[in-house]
Amino acid sequence: MNDHIEADDPDAPIRARLAVAQQEHADLDVAVQALAVAPVPDMMVIGRLKRKKLALKDEIQRLKDQLTPDIIA
Repeated sequence: MNDHIEADDPDAPIRARLAVAQQEHADLDVAVQALAVAPVPDMMVIGRLKRKKLALKDEIQRLKDQLTPDIIA
């Protein structure tokens, strides 16, 4: 059944990964904000989460670029 869906939309795996990456990015944003307001924020953890967020942001952009057709002007 999934093969049929993927045959209809070859970009389906990219769209699926994009949705997951966007959700992970949003979840990390919530986590960073929650840690930042703690009485004693753990800056090492916050720093790791922010780096992970930046990596996801880059991946999201790469995935979006893959979905955008190349237009030769």
